[in-house]
Amino acid sequence: MGTHANRNASTRRDLIRYGGAVAGAGLLAGCLGAGSGDPGSDGGSDDEESGGDDGPAGSYSVEMAPVGELTLDSVPESVMVYSLLYADMAVAFGHGDAVNSLGFDADAGGNTLDAYYAELDGVEFDREGIRQLNSGSGDGITVDRELLYELDADLHLADPCLFASFEGWDEDDVAEIRDNVGPWFGNVYSRRNSEPPESCRDDYEYYGLWEIAERVAGAFREPERFEVLAAVRDDLIETVQADLPPEEERPTVGTLLYMDGTYYPSRLDEPGFANAHVRPFGVPDAFGADDVTYETAYDHEQLLEVDPDVILHQYGMESYYDVAGTRAELVDHPVAGELSAIENDRFYPSGDPVQGPIMNLFQIEMTAKQLFPERFGEWPAYELGDGYPEIPESERLFDRDRVAAIVAGDAE
Repeated sequence: MGTHANRNASTRRDLIRYGGAVAGAGLLAGCLGAGSGDPGSDGGSDDEESGGDDGPAGSYSVEMAPVGELTLDSVPESVMVYSLLYADMAVAFGHGDAVNSLGFDADAGGNTLDAYYAELDGVEFDREGIRQLNSGSGDGITVDRELLYELDADLHLADPCLFASFEGWDEDDVAEIRDNVGPWFGNVYSRRNSEPPESCRDDYEYYGLWEIAERVAGAFREPERFEVLAAVRDDLIETVQADLPPEEERPTVGTLLYMDGTYYPSRLDEPGFANAHVRPFGVPDAFGADDVTYETAYDHEQLLEVDPDVILHQYGMESYYDVAGTRAELVDHPVAGELSAIENDRFYPSGDPVQGPIMNLFQIEMTAKQLFPERFGEWPAYELGDGYPEIPESERLFDRDRVAAIVAGDAE
């Protein structure tokens, strides 16, 4: 089913730059494996401590592959961040003001954060002074090592394997930054549990989103904040799963991107935190029968053969794609207009796969309403620039005030 074609350079470049690591990466020589997170699990680990243990002179240890165990002398006050999920984690655990950089234009991902944070009283991500790390063009991702010296971060909240893969970088450069500026602490291949480069496969571990969040909370010495926020997530999952219809009555769902007349599908039934907002619903994957990779592309006729009941367009919330405009285009197309999701008005803006914990809460709520409106309330009409739609208080699936209090450090 379907054909495979190389995506154009700009498509792949955008997916890499804005969507997290989707390309191969080298590995920091000698890095250690850490933990035993359940591949594909989206919850926190019950068997491992989250870090933050007191030690000599107030030092404490945290652990996450591929770095292994890391000992910090104090809570980092300045943090380099490449991927959006780590910016969201820093905010969630009360340290958003420590973030000094992002891998891309801060307004691009920041607009998505703003859409969610606007619903939480007092929560924001101040982008003033945030530096953009990626200065590459074409197919290359380029980060100037001198910029990392200039930023002088206490902690590089990024996967060292990713940086070792960048143009002009290798394992020695990653080690140089670790030794001369500050340590690395991040894991990105857990996005889709993609295979790391051969040099690091023996040491790499895959984690669910909330397992990564637990470790990052430990790095900020905020295990209590993690526990109460994870409890909000657990309550949300219990709420939606308690009211799901039988499996045979659930719609088939396809997640994809649409650009210039071409659809780029993603699999729902694969592990990784990219699907942490859809996996809890146990819906059939419309693309499950196909060999979908990052190179897979469908035209209108091929997608009509699959014909998902519901289509979720990734990066649809105040991000890079005008999903309402796309739907209007497809309605008038002689082939795409016959798609069930178009005819039944079930072509929706979906979340960002590179999601942190606060993003995940909103994106689970969003997905519940899009997939099962008769059980969780209708998803309101949305157009780019509107922000997260206003949900009547009686139809909200998690407590906004509690999440805001957690970020502020006021929740117990």
